[in-house]
Formats: sequence, C-alpha cells, structure tokens
Amino acid sequence: MLLTTAQVLYCISLTNSIILCLKYIKQRIMKKALLLSIALIGFAFTMNAQYIASNAIGLRLGDSDGFGAEISYQTRVRDTNRLEFGLGWSDNNNITAIRIIGLYQWVWKLDGSFNWYAGFGGGLASLNSNNNLFDDETALFIAGDIGIEYSFEIPLLISLDFRPEIGFGKINNDLDFDIALGLRYQF
Repeated sequence: MLLTTAQVLYCISLTNSIILCLKYIKQRIMKKALLLSIALIGFAFTMNAQYIASNAIGLRLGDSDGFGAEISYQTRVRDTNRLEFGLGWSDNNNITAIRIIGLYQWVWKLDGSFNWYAGFGGGLASLNSNNNLFDDETALFIAGDIGIEYSFEIPLLISLDFRPEIGFGKINNDLDFDIALGLRYQF
C-alpha cells in the first residue's frame, strides 16, 4: 500500500510535532533536574557547615628553629572561614625574632568536634643577631597553614598545625617549616 503525498506530509508533521514535544519535555525535565541538583548541593554544603567560634584567643607554641611563642587571635568571617592574627617571638642560639602574621583559613568538619583547616597569609619579621654575626633586619614572609583542631564542650580549642614560611630578606631568605600546638579560649 502506497501513501499519498498528503499522508506522508501529515506523518512528517506529526513526527516533527512529537519531536518538538519530546524536546520541550526534556528541556523542562533538565531545568527541574538542574534546579534540584543546585538545591541538593547547597543543602549538602549547609549540612557540612559547622560552628566556628566568633572569636578565639590564646597561645601557639612551637617553632622550626628553636622555641617560639605566639599570641594568636582568630575571628570568624563566614561559617567556614576565619582570619587568624598572631604576634610571635622566637629565640635560638643565633637569632631572636619578633613577627606579626595574618592568615585566611578555610575550616572543614572531620568528625564530631574535630575540624581540619588550611589557609595562607603573610607577615613581617624583625630579626636580631644574638652574637653579632650579621646586621639586624626586618623582612617580609609568606606562609601556608594546615592543621587539625578539637573544640571541647568548654570554650577551649586545641590545635596542631604545620606552617611552611618563605622569607624575603637577607637572613630570612629560605623555606622554614613551623610546627606548633595551639590552645585558645573561644568566645
């Protein structure tokens, strides 16, 4: 049985109509799927967000070149970000250093009250020779920061972090690896 031209044209237009309907349905489904995906991702990030204290102040103890102590202050910027500022002092056989540092950190939940964090920043160091082997200097440095922390039920935060630093001075012109234990009061 042969189809007439009118029947063929009708089948073609019907096929085109079905294709257009399917494209429209697919487009609507894709829009809804995209909106649902965005909502689910946002919900997942919200569920993963944890509480960071508005402020924390305390001590950070340790250094790569001898004993060092730093007064540390942290302030929350967002639910998962904070700024950390430090005023530190370190001393070894050859150098006494006073330094200020500022870091921007991202904080992620590990489990329960355990978090881990990473960030970057920089600072300024004043280096003094203990035995007059070199001239005193003031130098800039940049730093990375990665660590783990535990927040107790009382307003105490304990952390252990690793802070690589690159100095840009005559004396402080290399890569240092700073490891320290931090104890901070949260408020």
